[in-house]
Amino acid sequence: MHGAKRRPADAHPGQWVLIAPEAATDPPKTADSEPLFTKLRNPSTEEATLYLFNSGAQQLFEVKAFHEEYRSWFIGQTVQQDGRLLFVTPMDPLFLILYYLIKADKEQGKFQPLDQVVLDSEYPSCPLLLKCADVKQHIHHVTEEKEIGSQKFYKYSQEKTLKWLKKKVNQTVKALKSNNICVGERVHAATFISAKQITDTKEDYVRYAHGLISEYIPQDLSKDLLKYLGLPELKSPALEPPLKKRKLSDVPVEAEEDYTKFNSSNLKTKKANSKMSAAQKALAKVDKSGMKSISTFFSSKPKASK
Repeated sequence: MHGAKRRPADAHPGQWVLIAPEAATDPPKTADSEPLFTKLRNPSTEEATLYLFNSGAQQLFEVKAFHEEYRSWFIGQTVQQDGRLLFVTPMDPLFLILYYLIKADKEQGKFQPLDQVVLDSEYPSCPLLLKCADVKQHIHHVTEEKEIGSQKFYKYSQEKTLKWLKKKVNQTVKALKSNNICVGERVHAATFISAKQITDTKEDYVRYAHGLISEYIPQDLSKDLLKYLGLPELKSPALEPPLKKRKLSDVPVEAEEDYTKFNSSNLKTKKANSKMSAAQKALAKVDKSGMKSISTFFSSKPKASK
């Protein structure tokens, strides 16, 4: 790859440290059905994202990476240069299939077999989504179906999809509450400790769950789901007036005043007119007779007469 750093000879480019459920690492039943790390199109961002199919592509898993700079792993007697920690969690493949159903509905707008819909020239592993267990049993949640002979045809249904996504939101809300996850105002100020008890409202939970679900669906569908849930769009809070401060600029600051005036009597006049603090007033009352000015310690000594 262009720009990639060359790995040392003892590095293992195909080796990672990951946390995964046992279902993701089950031994393959056949030699050609091993677990597969592959890139698929992210349904929300449409960018390449790493996923994992388990043995036989029966289940899809999302792969998240925790990465810090200057991190490595010690594995046996070797050093693993790639210091990332990967987290593997189960994911509903319908989220990825949904992207292609919406795309096909916009382009063709007709009933089609799934294997003609879930195709992507940039991601050849895309058809493996249809091999995941229960996909054909659950596809009716997001599509209209027609059966001709022994073959089934499908077309995206926004009405069914919104109902299905609402169930996902409700399930997420239930999980958030059962695990005592903080949402709402406490999320925005997690480190702020207040004596007043803050109670998360139902809207807080639904809005938070909607945000989580939106990470797996197209943006347009996320907006439709927001309306379907009856949630108003959040308006940006009114900006407070900025504090008075010196204006910064990329242009070099030029002196616009004659700084020699600070040695003139005008400075004394300004100081006399300015407000003095209590400490300054107390200091002004001190008898200074017999005291030398601090400037005398830095002035040049008079030359001794010969």
